[in-house]
Amino acid sequence: MNPQPNSSASSAADTGTGGSAVLAWLFVGIPLAWGVSQTFIKALTLFK
Repeated sequence: MNPQPNSSASSAADTGTGGSAVLAWLFVGIPLAWGVSQTFIKALTLFK
């Protein structure tokens, strides 16, 4: 008799990890996107 693993417990753990990953990407991605946009805007003035 082989007991089957509880799939709901693993999905709950994955959800918590996924939420942390999303927050980490937002923490890095938002300032990165702002910096890239500012660089692009300032670079446009060089080509006018």
